[in-house]
Amino acid sequence: EISSAFDIYSDDCTQENIDGTPWDIVTDDEMTKQEIMAMFEQTNMVRYLWDISRNVVKYGDIFLETIIDLNNVKRGIQRIKILNPNFIYRVEDEFGYLKQFLQEVPQKNDWTTYGSIGPYLDETKMINLDPGQIVHFRLHTSDPTHYPYGKSVAAAARVTYKSLKMMEDAMLIYRLVRAPERRIFYIDTGSLPASKAEMHIKKQMDKFKKRKSYNAQTGNIEENFNALAADEDFYIAVNGKGTGTKIDTLPGAENLGEVDDVKYFRDKLLAALKIPKDYIVEKDQAPERKANLSQLDVKFARVITRIQKSIEIGLETLAKRHLMLKGYPTSLINKLKIKLPAPSDMVLKRMLDTDEQKARVVQAVKGLMIFPMEKIYKDYYQMSDSEIEETKKGLEQDQKDPVFGQTMMGAPGVPGAPGAPGAPPGAPPGEPQESAENVPPTAAESLDYDS
Repeated sequence: EISSAFDIYSDDCTQENIDGTPWDIVTDDEMTKQEIMAMFEQTNMVRYLWDISRNVVKYGDIFLETIIDLNNVKRGIQRIKILNPNFIYRVEDEFGYLKQFLQEVPQKNDWTTYGSIGPYLDETKMINLDPGQIVHFRLHTSDPTHYPYGKSVAAAARVTYKSLKMMEDAMLIYRLVRAPERRIFYIDTGSLPASKAEMHIKKQMDKFKKRKSYNAQTGNIEENFNALAADEDFYIAVNGKGTGTKIDTLPGAENLGEVDDVKYFRDKLLAALKIPKDYIVEKDQAPERKANLSQLDVKFARVITRIQKSIEIGLETLAKRHLMLKGYPTSLINKLKIKLPAPSDMVLKRMLDTDEQKARVVQAVKGLMIFPMEKIYKDYYQMSDSEIEETKKGLEQDQKDPVFGQTMMGAPGVPGAPGAPGAPPGAPPGEPQESAENVPPTAAESLDYDS
């Protein structure tokens, strides 16, 4: 379940856009965008991104080493290498600023140290790494237990995992021990005394329980005793007073189908991992389940978005260091942003539905003509005064374009359109207000008003 949860996290974090790219490079400079795309292709980032996402989710952080050509630094980052997080240490000063990274080198006769470090650090076994040499992807947290490293998604599920593991082991042992049927042999010993009756029973047991085998070294047939196991039969002596010898069957466990206690800890584990249970536990394909799964998908996408922001910071750090090595200006480097696609199509669909409903409400409010446009911009689109002025200037500029203005003439809510403020009563749809004399001859000939 935990491994499947990590895979689900990684799959949702590494979705692709319509054009097939797993990221969006946000910058105004096209040359900068092309340079970053070339660097990602050079380092084969498409291949490493899923592994990076899974390690960030599993360990809480991951250390990525950037490899450059020291003889020609202007070439930028040439290759990346994922380091073992068990052997990397982040060193900060008393103010929390990064100073350097340390990489532990285990001894040749001890490869199982896994980064165990004592109070007395042996510097001869550590490699100093420059801060610019490592890109630290991490799920940032102020929890003193995990700081300055990231906090794993499964950190809250460790206790539940141990309980679930012990519960599953106990269920398995119970099934192995109690499941098989056993038989009870009641052997009639007649009037034999107790000591002889016991010997008689042992003789009967040896007749069935001793296994004969051939010894190749001696060439003899040997009898080896088979100890009574948990699934073996029982032999009980009875006094022959009308009972006689008989065999009864002792039934096995009958409650093998009761696994509610295991399901309880499994559901608790999935809740700690924030994974919707329907993602892993298959149930009936009812319409209610599909509708519920869509809602869970939207809620789980918020968790993925939070993890994507941490991965985006690491990708931006990698891209900005490459641009610095290439000699790009600081103004372009600071404005660079890298965005990962939305983790769920349901989120995008819900956003588009909200925008569509908002546009309908705005259109209805504009038709009432009881609020000014500035108030509509502020209340429904949360625009500032400067953004409103830029929008008005852009609309005025578009209206000066005859082709764009004629195309928008029939749209409701556009000034001059039928049903819009300022339109003459009875104006037919799609017909302009001004006469043909106000339109340049070349433009008037090229426009098809009927369309």
